[in-house]
Amino acid sequence: MNAVSMNQTLHKTQQTMEILRGWRLGVEQVCFVLGLPETRLRKLNRLGQDQMLPDDPDIQRRASYVRRIAEALHTSYPTNPTMGARWLRQKHRRLGQEPLRLILEKGEDGLEQVLAELDCTFCWELNSPKLN
Repeated sequence: MNAVSMNQTLHKTQQTMEILRGWRLGVEQVCFVLGLPETRLRKLNRLGQDQMLPDDPDIQRRASYVRRIAEALHTSYPTNPTMGARWLRQKHRRLGQEPLRLILEKGEDGLEQVLAELDCTFCWELNSPKLN
């Protein structure tokens, strides 16, 4: 991996971990959301500082969902940075429960459901036929 892609990957890890800290998740919850193996707090804290998320497609996809959810929440509430975390913790009519609870119960499926609710382009991606 060249220096530019390493910096980009480290930056994405930093963004992801900052978002999850803003969501006030515990170590076990962060590991579950990202699909990480059981990790100690010290190692989790080093992610984004000097370590990158593992180069696993499942972990990278989940981290991408987290960043896209945060981006969609920022688009919805551009003048209030705390509203995104609040939205995640309030019961949502179409989801039937709090979005964060859905994520913490269903993992990647929950991330996809919340992202599809927030970002119609993601919903289109999920429902469009795959072209070969």
